[in-house]
Amino acid sequence: MSQEAPTHIAHIGLGANLADPEKQVRAALDELAAAPGIVLERKSSLYRTAPIGYDNQPDFINAVARVRTTLEPQALLDALLEIERTHGRVREFLNAPRTLDLDVLLYEDRVINTDTLNVPHPRAHLRAFVLLPLLEVSPDVIIPGIGPASAWLAQCQDQPIQRIAD
Repeated sequence: MSQEAPTHIAHIGLGANLADPEKQVRAALDELAAAPGIVLERKSSLYRTAPIGYDNQPDFINAVARVRTTLEPQALLDALLEIERTHGRVREFLNAPRTLDLDVLLYEDRVINTDTLNVPHPRAHLRAFVLLPLLEVSPDVIIPGIGPASAWLAQCQDQPIQRIAD
């Protein structure tokens, strides 16, 4: 008798602002859905947002995916980094323009702090480009140690965000 591996719910943030960013994010969603050990449950609309941290760059296209996965958190991150690599992701400096950025925003209700992974994402509750699409795929989501994501959205009203596509 075979035993199925347990599945976990995770939320992945996607963003890009180089090399046709809308195409990059859509392709990454497809690659995420095709990755071993990952089932794409829901994907948000795409959103256009202004850069944060380093302003001298193009606007971003952002989205959030809700996935079911048999992968443990580090293995999930490794799978995301491999997708980034295939899209030519280069890390020149903090908040630099990028072809693709994939982040583990949430992994069930776990709090994880290692040298390579911090979950929940440390600034998720402070970013409209995370909160709006996150709430679209999981309206009642709780950010561990922070509280309901919906309670934080009002604090991000000064961050311009525009829904551009489903």
